[in-house]
Amino acid sequence: MKGLTRHHDHDQHGHGHGHGHGHEHPGEAGHGHPGAIPGHQAGAEFVPRVLAWELTRRCNLKCIHCRATAGMEAPEGELTLDEYKALTDNVASFASPIIILTGGEPLLRPDLFEIADYVTGKGLRAAFSTNGTLVTEEVAKRLKEVGVNASSISIDGSTAAIHDDFRQQPGAFDASIAGMRLLKAAGLKVQVNTSLTCRNLHDLEPIHDLVTKLGADAWHVFMLVPTGRGGEAGAAELITADDYERTLNRIYEWNRDEEMEIKPTCAPQYYRILRQRAKADGIPVDVEHFGLNARTRGCLAGVGFGFVSYRGEVYPCGYYPLLAGNIREQSFREIWEKSELMKKLRNFHDYGGACGHCGYIKVCGGCRARAYALTGDDLAAEPFCSHGIAMEAL
Repeated sequence: MKGLTRHHDHDQHGHGHGHGHGHEHPGEAGHGHPGAIPGHQAGAEFVPRVLAWELTRRCNLKCIHCRATAGMEAPEGELTLDEYKALTDNVASFASPIIILTGGEPLLRPDLFEIADYVTGKGLRAAFSTNGTLVTEEVAKRLKEVGVNASSISIDGSTAAIHDDFRQQPGAFDASIAGMRLLKAAGLKVQVNTSLTCRNLHDLEPIHDLVTKLGADAWHVFMLVPTGRGGEAGAAELITADDYERTLNRIYEWNRDEEMEIKPTCAPQYYRILRQRAKADGIPVDVEHFGLNARTRGCLAGVGFGFVSYRGEVYPCGYYPLLAGNIREQSFREIWEKSELMKKLRNFHDYGGACGHCGYIKVCGGCRARAYALTGDDLAAEPFCSHGIAMEAL
């Protein structure tokens, strides 16, 4: 959920997830291909910047794209409050990431506010990711009281007909917008998340207009990674590489011309397009002109972002099904620093196909989760990058 981070501290990063799905320290303020990961200083390249904690798999919606295949059934083995406190203590002992409290629907977790209160009490920043339908005035007020200053709300269509079809629940559109207004009224910054598929690609411009009208502080557009229900939907929901390119170029134009932060998530090739278009436009790639999009790398899975499942499993991101470890068996720090999976993702020289010899690898990196989902090889080339496809054709 990477725009949430903007509202906490400009020196921190976010991910587009879930999760996230990043915002990092100022990188190269110009054009061309940077020689280091944007926002990172030597010796601190792989500190966790944003962590998503899946508090529960329970959810009151059954969205067609859900990575978690969530439902109302209570799963066994959820981490306890004490385990979340221990996780918080361990993370705070070596890093200062933003903690995204997500699900499922985190409001179905009875001790959500206690977890958030403990996280913020340890000096970490907490953000809240919800579908918005269960937000009440009391919920919004309580979140603010325990130190949560930012939330994301999912809106996947400009009308109830489109959004409710996506979310498989009549009334979800109106409830989500009402929830967003309650959160803003309580003083939280609100980021809108939109998952883009063939089902709503035609609606992108009207969604943009709606998000702007609603006064969102940020808009994150998630490009589908086919896992969970998104994987079950298969090719029918995936947009094409050309659609990706057109969409990301449109997002560049909005970011160039408008004040609202708009960030593509699970679309690392945007950071190649950003540099190509900005160079052609004669605009420096810096925070003044492109906000936090100038300070981030594309795929942060295992690089600056990590995901902890409701059972304590640690993954590079929520769409990436390869396991790095479990906090019930090892500390999070040990997993983050010593997992062979995490270390593999940080060695860009081993990336395959076009990604492995692309000049934009350190600002893009390709979506590792999408590569794995579609090819079975997590180090393969990003399957939906037109630049990479053209390189392979040479």
